[in-house]
Amino acid sequence: MEMKEKDMLKKKLLDTQEMVRDYEMFSKKTRDTELAETFKMFAEETGMQARRLQGFLDKKEGRK
Repeated sequence: MEMKEKDMLKKKLLDTQEMVRDYEMFSKKTRDTELAETFKMFAEETGMQARRLQGFLDKKEGRK
């Protein structure tokens, strides 16, 4: 089954949002401060990706 662009965007947006939550949770559960900061940085970077994907999805759905 071929995925349409909108379906691809929705899937990757959900995947990316889950990664943000995971990184945030990991940053809070580790005692290693360097690792915690790295996870926080990854969460922020992945959050930017999620926002960009959301922008594309909004355009596809006629929002914005």
